[in-house]
Amino acid sequence: MPTAIVAGGGLAGLAAAAALGSAGYEIEVFESRAFLGGRATSYPLPASESGEVIDNCQHILLRCCVNLLDFYRRLGVEDAVTFHREFFFLEPGGRQSVLKAGSLPAPLHFTGSFLGFHALSVADKIAIGRGLLAVRKEYRKRADLDQITMAVWLREKKQTQRAIDRFWGPVLVSAINEDLDRMAAIHGLQVFWLGFLAKANSYEMGIPSVPLGELYSADKWKAMGKVHLRMRCSVEEFVTGNGAIAALQTNQGPLSADVYVCALPFERIRGLDLDVGRLTHSPITGIHLWFDRVITELPHAVLLDRTMQWMFNKSGGRYIQLVVSASRSLTEKPRGEVIDLAIRELAEFFPAVREANLEKAHVVKEVRATFSAAPGLEAVRPGSETPLSNLFMAGDWTRSGWPATMEGAVRSGYLAAEAVTRHFGKPERFLLPDIA
Repeated sequence: MPTAIVAGGGLAGLAAAAALGSAGYEIEVFESRAFLGGRATSYPLPASESGEVIDNCQHILLRCCVNLLDFYRRLGVEDAVTFHREFFFLEPGGRQSVLKAGSLPAPLHFTGSFLGFHALSVADKIAIGRGLLAVRKEYRKRADLDQITMAVWLREKKQTQRAIDRFWGPVLVSAINEDLDRMAAIHGLQVFWLGFLAKANSYEMGIPSVPLGELYSADKWKAMGKVHLRMRCSVEEFVTGNGAIAALQTNQGPLSADVYVCALPFERIRGLDLDVGRLTHSPITGIHLWFDRVITELPHAVLLDRTMQWMFNKSGGRYIQLVVSASRSLTEKPRGEVIDLAIRELAEFFPAVREANLEKAHVVKEVRATFSAAPGLEAVRPGSETPLSNLFMAGDWTRSGWPATMEGAVRSGYLAAEAVTRHFGKPERFLLPDIA
């Protein structure tokens, strides 16, 4: 069978390798670091005497992420994801609202919990209902959704400010890692259609029950055919000639194969004529806090009206991870100030924090977490095929049909793998269609 080199061991590259490996291709995956997963990974906590392993940031998925779930099934780790049917929304002071599906069919399945949603007024709920009807009517039918921001669309639909701040914003900013006034409306409508309206269970949130790095560890690849993992091997340049890739220059010397899949972040691509000048980044900040006592028994919660956006209970209510998406306000803030802000805000939702002692803390700033899903970029995002006959592209920033998510990354890898099989005249299908 033909040989392929996959440059980049993030989710996009791994998905391409898994698909091609299962089809009998001989694959070598080159990753510059000592661990796989890219921005969805885990590593030992620095200076940790216990050798504790943490995720760089909490990553979640929804049941509508069908290709990511397929990738996990290929690796045999689907049972390492725990799904939750309840979303907890907390106001400062601790009042709780719960969003969960009831007995009615989609798209009416949230009716019962939505009516009892304490954080929203009747006027807010009426506005949201009107907005959700518009999502159902306009998604995939309105031509200008990639040209306007989600904020513009919400104002057009006469959403109240509290509905935006306490419903639309918390869901979309975390899902797409971008502020509403920077995010293309097409992505916002996609999230709500596929994740909240299309099926009654598509919103259910999956949280890995093991460190992310364990999902793709070397032993998981034994049943994947001839997939070889080469760690600490960084790609320096794609060497071109006669309209194709002639070799891959790495820190271990030049390497060659029949075809190449480039699954590198767009800022790391060298020697290729790709127009990525309009792509920019959006950051994510994860704050890990270990307390000397239990501060909550909730498994997770949306924290309303504050800088901290999500709380995840990582271990018995004592180890808490907070996540701030599109976290530009925290990027330049010193570590100590970020921790102080996190504890101060967390105490507004969980009073036990005031009596607890902080045993240790760790802050992870992913300044280049995702590309910014701004209006007008869909035409700029490259597809899986390139002008070079044996080079194929993957990455959550490519034209995957999704924004920069784990699902989008896996989709891009599957699309690249499909393009490789077409190149050899033996087309195969790996990409699963969206649920609706």
